[in-house]
Amino acid sequence: MVNVGIVGYGIIGQRLADGVSLQEDMELVGVCDVAPTLTVRALHESGMPYDLYNAIPENNKLFKEAGIPLSGSFEDLVDKCDIILDATVAGIGAKNKAYYESKGKKAVFQGGESNDVADVFFHGYANYAKGIGKNYLKLTSCNTTGFIRAINCLDEAVGVEKVAITIIRRIADPGDYHRGLTNALKVDKAPNHQCVDLMTIMPHIQATGILVHTPVTHGHIITLVVTPKKEIAPAEAEKLFRQHDRIRVVSLDEGFLGNASMFRYARDLGNYRSDMYEIALWKDTLVSSGKDLMFAINIPQESVTIPESIDAIRAAMGMQSDPAEGVALTNKYLGMGKWKTPQYMKG
Repeated sequence: MVNVGIVGYGIIGQRLADGVSLQEDMELVGVCDVAPTLTVRALHESGMPYDLYNAIPENNKLFKEAGIPLSGSFEDLVDKCDIILDATVAGIGAKNKAYYESKGKKAVFQGGESNDVADVFFHGYANYAKGIGKNYLKLTSCNTTGFIRAINCLDEAVGVEKVAITIIRRIADPGDYHRGLTNALKVDKAPNHQCVDLMTIMPHIQATGILVHTPVTHGHIITLVVTPKKEIAPAEAEKLFRQHDRIRVVSLDEGFLGNASMFRYARDLGNYRSDMYEIALWKDTLVSSGKDLMFAINIPQESVTIPESIDAIRAAMGMQSDPAEGVALTNKYLGMGKWKTPQYMKG
């Protein structure tokens, strides 16, 4: 049983805690934050399912005033863990790394940190083997995590030469106000960092892309134009995608009209926080243009990186040396692929 701690109990941290707690071969020691935020207050009001640790000693009084019990300090949590999932604000994880190193503790960082914070820039499906036994791993961003699933799926089957990506990106997470209230679209310079990150993870693939910020909060939509090394028909590609436990093939006829449809469906399913770990891939958009394949996917930005984060624990701790076995266990404990039925698989 591997002992895991979560440092940073925010949008990603709370979901990491939920995901780790479902893993039958891991033990969640606790979570750590700096103040009684709304997320921490919700943890308290829900009965404190996870032990809470405070990262800033002088803020103990704030927790006490809020009536929120603490199990110790940041240092106490680190001491009790084999590995830390650091989900702090970008830049803080790099500072925390010095303490992890001093204690001989492994850590996994989220996509907001710079790449040099880790030994390996990691993705569970694309380069699991490179993370085995390493001390410090860093996840790709939510967008990169999602589209690597789809690209790797094709790459494993027929090889991929290059890819062109357009990201239609939500401007902020639900409940965030720091980006302001907007009624405009904003374009970034090409290539976007997600494509550069893809080439870091999968250096044999040429990638470029454009990113458009949109004034919405529930998910990103990404279009991809993939040039395979071996020509593949859309119907064959669809079969591959349907076999992938972290990709869900959907259609307009089913009612999946866009990002909001996915969020509402997850809520109707009763998914906690309306989260979905899978990316959705629209069957209606899967078409060929000469040798190229084009398709669109939906990225649930708050939860999509959770499976790969758990894969990172398995790799760093050497829990499974076979990548397929490692990701399969993560999928099993998270309940991924449970929506598959014989009827669905037939299309």
